[in-house]
This record gives sequence, C-alpha cells and structure tokens, in this order.
Amino acid sequence: MKETEKKEATAKTGTAGVNARRNAALGAILSAGGGICWGLSGSMGQYLFDYEGMDSRWLVPIRLGLAGVILFFYCLLRYRKELFRPWKTRIDRRDLLIYGILGISCCQFLYFLTIQLSTAGVGTILQDLSPVMILLVTCVAEKRRPGVLEIISILLALVGVILITTHGNIGHLSVPVSAIVTGTLCAGCVTVYNVEPKRLLDEYPVTILQAWAFLLGSACLSALFHPWTWGYRPTAMGYFGIAFVVIVGNVIAFTSYMAGVRMIGPNKAILYGFSEPITAAIVGIFVFRNVFTVFDGIGFGMVFLMMYLISKKSERSA
Repeated sequence: MKETEKKEATAKTGTAGVNARRNAALGAILSAGGGICWGLSGSMGQYLFDYEGMDSRWLVPIRLGLAGVILFFYCLLRYRKELFRPWKTRIDRRDLLIYGILGISCCQFLYFLTIQLSTAGVGTILQDLSPVMILLVTCVAEKRRPGVLEIISILLALVGVILITTHGNIGHLSVPVSAIVTGTLCAGCVTVYNVEPKRLLDEYPVTILQAWAFLLGSACLSALFHPWTWGYRPTAMGYFGIAFVVIVGNVIAFTSYMAGVRMIGPNKAILYGFSEPITAAIVGIFVFRNVFTVFDGIGFGMVFLMMYLISKKSERSA
C-alpha cells in the first residue's frame, strides 16, 4: 500500500513539474510575442507618421478606442458577469483608473509621441528604462539603498541609453531632447502598469482590464485632443496601418504580454519583452534605413544586461 502511495506521489510531483515547465515556457512565449507585436506596431507607427502624415494626438485616441471596443464586446460574450465588477468597489475603481489612465493610456500616447519625434527603435529602448524605475520604487517602498548589483544595473541603463541617443558621440545628441523626455516619461508609465495591477490581475481576467484601460484612455485623450476636429483623411494604406496598430499593437500585444506577466511574473516577463526594441531596431535598419552604429549595439547590450541583472536580483529576493 505504501509503495502504491509513493508511486502516486511521484507521479503527481512529476506532473506538477511538467505543468510548471509548460507554464513557464508558455509565459515566456506570450511575453516575447507581446514584445514582438509592440515592436512591429511601433514600426508601423513610424511609417504612419513619416509617410502618411498622421499625428500621435490623432492616432492614439482612435487606436485605443477601437481596441477597447473590440475587447469590450469580446468580454461581453465571454465574461458578461465579471465585466462591470471592477467598478463596484472603491479600491478596484481607484486601481483601474490608475492602471488604465496613468499606466496603459499615458504609456501608449507617450510611446507613439516619442516615435513621432524620433524613431520606433528609440521609443522602445527608452521605455525599457522601466526596470530601473521599478527598482527605485521598490527601494523607496522597502526603505533601503540599492545594492551593488542594482547600482551597476542603473549605470548600465544610463550609459546604454547615452550611447544609443548619441551614436557614441557624447558631445552630440542624435535624438531630440523632447523625444528623450517623452520616452523617459513613457518608461514611468510602464512602471505603473507593471507594478500597480498585481492585485487586479489576480482578481480579474486580463482582457477585462485591458478593455476598460483602452476605453478610459480613448475617452481622456479624445477629450484632450479632439481628433474629430482635425479633418485628417487616411489613405488606404493609412487605414491598414490603423487596423494593424489596433489589432497587433493593442489587442494582441497587451493581452499576450499581460498574460505572460500573470504566468511568469513581471521580472521575467520584462526580460522577454526585450524582443520589442530588437524587433523595432531590425525593422528600422532594413525598412527605414535608420542609422545603427557599433555604439548602438553596445548600448542595446547594456540595456539588456541591466534588465537581466535586475530580473535575477528580483528572483533571488522573492
């Protein structure tokens, strides 16, 4: 009898191990897939700004609104009973507003504004300063100073971004200061939506949170920029680009990435999310003929090493 129980326990342990590895692999794929979709979407945004004459203040409210409507009707069919539940308690309403407006929506606007002011590659690498910001928020919350590895990570991020934004010529910025400012602010918003929704992600399906975040962002940005008064009319390629950034860049990317966050945690997910700047850089080099120097490559490597060190430090602390 004891032998049988041992075999059953071993079988259960083996099954649990297989499931854990499967979930880890799936979480990595979802996180990396979300990053690739963002990279492609950012590159499409660069095309729309450079060749179709669009403006981020016109595009982003429409993009968020369309994505929000798509996800809302999907949730209405699949999560009808839960769809309006986040609005029923004060703490959920507060967290959803922070997550949806200060996190997702402001991040989206600042990300595309940075691309409009520079390139998709610059936009994506600047928003990847978010791990440093998450680290600093953690240090403040825990009332401690950064450790040696954490200080090294911060320095790697700063030097990496300097190399990318100057192409190695420290005395000359190759990226407008305005783009550096908006890209850095975008990283702050990424920090918000990686840190803030932990409780919400445990309580509600990702798609519900995304639907409300997109709709909230569209409403706020539309009230601010009045895109219906611009009189802009897209070409056929412009409409295709809008559909692409809505479906690939919003619906698929955010849902995929946040599902990855739920499965493997934000520390690992943000590492796999480095597929975003790599994708944007590759498209920028081969499609838009963006300048990419050896110093840019070193800068990318430093930013990735920063993300790796912070991720490993967070895992050991967990």
